[in-house]
Amino acid sequence: MTRVAAIDCGTNSIRLLVADADPVTGELTDRDRRMTIVRLGQGVDRTGRLAPEALERTFAACRAYAEIIKEHGAEHLRFVATSASRDAENRDAFVRGVLDILGVEPEVITGDQEAEFSFTGATRELTGRTDLHRPFLVVDIGGGSTECVVGDDHVRAARSVDVGCVRMTERHLVRDGAVTDPPTEEQIAAMRADIEAALDRAEETVPLREAHTLVGLAGSVTTVSAIAQDLPEYDSEAIHHSRVSLDRVREITGWLLRSTHAERAAVPSMHPGRVDVIGAGALVLLSIMERIGAAEVVVSEHDILDGIAHSCAAGTS
Repeated sequence: MTRVAAIDCGTNSIRLLVADADPVTGELTDRDRRMTIVRLGQGVDRTGRLAPEALERTFAACRAYAEIIKEHGAEHLRFVATSASRDAENRDAFVRGVLDILGVEPEVITGDQEAEFSFTGATRELTGRTDLHRPFLVVDIGGGSTECVVGDDHVRAARSVDVGCVRMTERHLVRDGAVTDPPTEEQIAAMRADIEAALDRAEETVPLREAHTLVGLAGSVTTVSAIAQDLPEYDSEAIHHSRVSLDRVREITGWLLRSTHAERAAVPSMHPGRVDVIGAGALVLLSIMERIGAAEVVVSEHDILDGIAHSCAAGTS
């Protein structure tokens, strides 16, 4: 066994996975998996720069993760950064800070690389399932972008588009420095039009409608599943490989976009860092499902983070 550590730093959250990788099968056994909301992408869509307070929140999480990695004795670490740091003018400050804390330089990957990692992490366990038909469409709805990937055993086509829960919230739902509570019909319509335009761009290169199984990843999707199941708290085991119907996604999205901050915060499975952005993330999911005619979404807790860990292990073999 090789013990590896993988860090995925996105627009809204930074996540850590420490796992043992079987050198023969490639199977991962989790030793530690955690997530911290840092909102690294705060204001990036508007300013083009990473905010000092967002950088400090992210560096604080990195320092905590460095201790965990040391405690577990991970032999190899790979740190991947996605949408927010890809877009920022001052990403060099981010790179230097991470290097100082963790001893590795973050890889600011392209959207296509992000898509490949997401697909591998999400579908590795599904390829032998007889109840799920290929090709898969994997959608990873992040804070700043959404990755759309179609493939069978391997990626056939992928596209990253700049519609994520944080970016859509900041672009359409913020007025006078605060999130509208709840948003107006005009705001929702403008957000939906933005999402649809992004999906038009995705369809230029990715045959979204050819997919037979939709697999949804990341916090917006897993939170929708938790709400659909009426979970008393966030439960990864109950969420992993759960299925949520189109009608249920439509119902939940409508409620999220009509509700107040206090009503959303009262949902027991809702992470506090998602309360203001979950409506936008759910709308991205609903828009994709309606566009491709998906009757349901298969929800996966395994995603880009697992793909990074697989690549880290493969690089050491």
